[in-house]
Amino acid sequence: MNLLDFLSSPWAIQPDKLLEIQGIYAAHSRGDRIDIAGLEARLGRPVVNEPSAYYVVNGVAVLPLTGVLSKRMNMFSQISGGVSTQLAERDLNAALSDPSVHSIILHVDSPGGQVDGVQTLARAVTAGKEIKPIVTLAGGVMASGGYWFGSAANAVYIEDETTMVGSIGVLANHVDVSKEEETKGRKTTEVTAGKYKRIDSQYGPLTDEGRQSLQDRVDALYSVFVGDVANHRGVAIEKVLADMADGRVFVGRQAIDAGLVDGITTLSALITQLNSERTPSASKPAASKPNPIQGNSMDPKQIAAEFPEAVAAFRTEGATAERERIQAVQAQAMPGHDALIASLMFDGKTSGAEAAVQVLNAERGARTAAAANLRSDAPKPVTFVAPSDDKPAAAGPTADAPIEERAKHNWDADASLRNEFSSLGAYQAYMEATETGRARTFKRG
Repeated sequence: MNLLDFLSSPWAIQPDKLLEIQGIYAAHSRGDRIDIAGLEARLGRPVVNEPSAYYVVNGVAVLPLTGVLSKRMNMFSQISGGVSTQLAERDLNAALSDPSVHSIILHVDSPGGQVDGVQTLARAVTAGKEIKPIVTLAGGVMASGGYWFGSAANAVYIEDETTMVGSIGVLANHVDVSKEEETKGRKTTEVTAGKYKRIDSQYGPLTDEGRQSLQDRVDALYSVFVGDVANHRGVAIEKVLADMADGRVFVGRQAIDAGLVDGITTLSALITQLNSERTPSASKPAASKPNPIQGNSMDPKQIAAEFPEAVAAFRTEGATAERERIQAVQAQAMPGHDALIASLMFDGKTSGAEAAVQVLNAERGARTAAAANLRSDAPKPVTFVAPSDDKPAAAGPTADAPIEERAKHNWDADASLRNEFSSLGAYQAYMEATETGRARTFKRG
């Protein structure tokens, strides 16, 4: 990889650190002599930074991983310190094979670095934790690519509440050197084959097609980064995107609350914890993560910090169950009972069957009340008093009363007459004929 390709390649690193790296390499590319002695005086230490292998404390291997990440050791590693992902993987595998080591701590202080090689190291951590417990302890900063491989351990901790974690994202820069070449009286012409070959060339302004090509590359790497973090932390990709991977840097307990790390502890406390949980017959990591927070009880925040996978699973199951409960309650909706349904949907306890009973009872009560209201609004009925059998019947007209009066009385009192004669007039005519002898009555024998 030439210098320009190195500077424009994708990085999983804090942006300000990338600018620092680019400044050093830009000076180097111009032929400027780097003042090593001045750097050493400013830093207060030599700038020859040989990578440190792991050291062992009471059976726990501590692997220091400090500085900018790159696949191989390079000039910047010499100047400012750095991590070669290839050498880190070599040392990790050595610790896994070391019979004097039962557990491993990745002691990380890194702003991230080049993407190339980071996922390979993360996969080595993922495979290694099936052999021996691997725990990440971050101090200072564990950002971007540093978090990419650090999150792959069995558990992730920070040393204090000032440690910075996160910056999950990918960036790539385009450096247009055409003006610089022009001032030097030089012009570079690239001859390529293939539409996308050097589409984002540094020897000219970035075109729209070149920008899109860079964006597509960055987006693809970002999706891989996010997917790995989700797998490492045992959470959904949606949670990583929503709570962790928007490029923010989380400080101390913010990182715990976001689910990036599991708690706060010190290196010595973590070594003690790993030794206390060691079982001679077991070479694989324990089912639960080390718990450096001592005490007989844990508050909800501590539980969430120590057991994020379990808490996330409970939350997912709880959310699913609550959603199903709300849908079951909503299915019992009946016109006129919207307020009751709304209250039952969000009370967090009423089941669909219980909601159905409450809605039916409410409907029955409403109908009973409506019927009572109708009865109260109706006119009062006329009271009918039936004739009593023990009261004497009203006296009729006398025998010498006019025939019309006697006929009317008989007609009203005797239903058989109304059945026999077609009208009161017909009956009255019959009475007149009988009384004057013009008609006779015969009895059937």
